Amino acid sequence: MSIQSKARSLRNKISRVLASDAGRRHAAVGPAHLWQMKRRFQIDFLKKQGLEPQHRLIDIGCGTLRGGIPLIKLLDIGHYTGIEVREEVLELGRDELHEANLEDKNPELIHSQALSTLELDYKVEYMWAFAVLIHMDDDALNGCLSFVSKHLTPDGEFYGNVNIGEKDNGDWQGFPVVHRPMEWYIQTAERFGLVPVDVGSLMELGHDDGRPEPQSRRMLKFTHIDHARGE
Repeated sequence: MSIQSKARSLRNKISRVLASDAGRRHAAVGPAHLWQMKRRFQIDFLKKQGLEPQHRLIDIGCGTLRGGIPLIKLLDIGHYTGIEVREEVLELGRDELHEANLEDKNPELIHSQALSTLELDYKVEYMWAFAVLIHMDDDALNGCLSFVSKHLTPDGEFYGNVNIGEKDNGDWQGFPVVHRPMEWYIQTAERFGLVPVDVGSLMELGHDDGRPEPQSRRMLKFTHIDHARGE
């Protein structure tokens, strides 16, 4: 075998390994063919809500950093925090961070089994939970809203998509797929000093996965009640 052939064979082998690793990371957070669309949607949506480099953001359920990589690129050093319940998935996110050469941005990546017990020594202007709240049972969501209330600045905003309506719950990779009425979110959030507002369906906001858009897939914005009242 010639030197050129050996080099070509090595490049092909490396490409297959990288493709396999990327496919593994993509599969951990949903259909691989929707990876780029869902990545673009997250950064585009948050920038439209006013996210700028000087802001701090907590990404709840950051997974493999599908949405995290462009957010880390945008934000100032140390201004991104990602939290993930699955330790093995977070390790895939660290691989993604390394491949993107973004370790110098010093993001904080936290493995946490329960947001209700997680205490950070700072507050942030933005929190984000994409395709996460729909997989939380009532106890987990209560813990999430408690965490949000404690770590969101007085004028901060927390965005997360939910399934609104009455429907039997499903299952995805061992997590529930939960549907709840809007009134449930209003009443539950109020207990933690928060108020949710429906800002539109995912399709209306730019999330196009090629399927007919059920109007039940909504994006909610949570703010502190005092801020919502203008106090």
